[in-house]
Amino acid sequence: MSNAKNLFKRRTMRTRARLKRLTSGRPRLSVFRSGKHIYAQVIDDTSGSTLATASTLDKDLRSGLKTGADRNAATEVGKLVAKRALDKGVTEVFFDRGGFKYHGRIKALADGAREGGLSF
Repeated sequence: MSNAKNLFKRRTMRTRARLKRLTSGRPRLSVFRSGKHIYAQVIDDTSGSTLATASTLDKDLRSGLKTGADRNAATEVGKLVAKRALDKGVTEVFFDRGGFKYHGRIKALADGAREGGLSF
């Protein structure tokens, strides 16, 4: 494995370990970004189930977006995952950025989720 992959994996594990120590029954909002798309899931770790998902591949978002790899798309994904989580009765979550830095598309998704009604 390359050094960059090792560092990314270490950052991911460090973030998840910290979240597991702080968790008090709240689900986590997990984010993954690729070069073309961004994905978000609300996961309940106690039961091991996914409560809500959204991505730029959803048909609801695909038609209104120019591309799936910009901040506008990330904001819309954040709003959609927040709406779906609120429909399931989830209002508070932990934000799991994984190994990604909190800027750009990751920050835009978090801001969109906050606009949508999730608190973290």
